[in-house]
Amino acid sequence: MARAQAKHTDPQSATTDIVSAFTDLQKAGPADVMAFYTALMEGVGDISAEVAQFVSERMAEDIRTQQEVLSCSNPTDLMQVQMRFLQKAFDQYAAETGKLVSIGNAALTGALTRHLHKRAKDNTPL
Repeated sequence: MARAQAKHTDPQSATTDIVSAFTDLQKAGPADVMAFYTALMEGVGDISAEVAQFVSERMAEDIRTQQEVLSCSNPTDLMQVQMRFLQKAFDQYAAETGKLVSIGNAALTGALTRHLHKRAKDNTPL
């Protein structure tokens, strides 16, 4: 599934466009709304795939850490393994949150852009 890129870097401009697009969408016919939600659901699929991949990677990391814990011979080694695990988990969750926000923004922007492009192409009055 192709991911759309946001065309605005100014948050105020992007927000205004999104609000305007949603207002336009409320006035649209069922076919337009269906096209919008279809595009949006493609984005939800992208998010689901990303989450599944992340969970898989985290589970593998958990298993590796359990193996390291079992091989610890003293409390100092155990504490180091736990600290590395926690730091890596924090870093990965923070990075994943950013990815999911980006994918969500791209999905919403892409769906709205498709909707607006279809409106402009069809020149359908509201």
